[in-house]
Amino acid sequence: MMKRIFLFVLTNILVMVTVSIVLSVLGVNHYVTAAGLDYSSLMVFCLVWGFVGSGISLMLSKFMAKRMMGVEIVDDRGQYGELVRKVHALARAAGLTKMPEVGVYQSPEVNAFATGPSRNNSLVAVSSGLLQQMTVDEVEGVLAHEIAHVANGDMVTMALVQGVVNAFVMFFARIAAFALQNVLSGDRDDDRPAASGLAYHISVMVFEIAFSFLGMFVVAYFSRIREFRADKGGAQFAGKHKMVSALRKLKQKIDMIDDSNDQVKTMKISSKKGFMSFLSTHPSLDDRIEALERA
Repeated sequence: MMKRIFLFVLTNILVMVTVSIVLSVLGVNHYVTAAGLDYSSLMVFCLVWGFVGSGISLMLSKFMAKRMMGVEIVDDRGQYGELVRKVHALARAAGLTKMPEVGVYQSPEVNAFATGPSRNNSLVAVSSGLLQQMTVDEVEGVLAHEIAHVANGDMVTMALVQGVVNAFVMFFARIAAFALQNVLSGDRDDDRPAASGLAYHISVMVFEIAFSFLGMFVVAYFSRIREFRADKGGAQFAGKHKMVSALRKLKQKIDMIDDSNDQVKTMKISSKKGFMSFLSTHPSLDDRIEALERA
């Protein structure tokens, strides 16, 4: 737990320092003028915050996943040699020119994930529980699904989607807070713009929370789309029967999925069903199996 907290704090410090430097260079760190909001500067300000934050998270994704999940990188000469060779064979079938790193993390959960900043700098990791609970064909189906994520560039796509959502959440939250403060200020005598003071900043935080909740629907929607695409790719690389068999085994072992780490949950092949399906990062396994069987 302390390791996760430390990595989270370190990442946020890095984001804040980087963003502050970029905003200073661009000269848009002050979007509030005597006349109100400078919307051009505000949009650039929000885009920088949105994309730099998600970009740094993407660049650090492999490092963070290894540290948070305790992933041990393996090679084709040791205990997991067959696993590595299978991943590399699937990667070549997917047209990847640089082989992903292969790792194993010790956990009873039945799961796997792929991450990394690009197709040529990726990691495919599986849990020890998955290797113990699944057959060889089922493991191959899971690996093919993760390789499809890498080949599709899903890590970059999700970072871009998150960056856009973050930027628009910040942008509209500040506009809404500015409008609210204008209404509440009424006929005040001072010349201070409405976008100043504690009340404005509290309003911004409240609107960001509200708009972030709405943004979660957008991010979750794109995440579910990429899962269907990865299932289709997995069926192409390993065979439909292996992909379907893997999803059926995941359905049987749904109680053995650990969703406690939100930062890694979206990268895994499956997650538990949330309280609202529209906010789930993964489609239901029944829907995924049905989609493959129809294909």
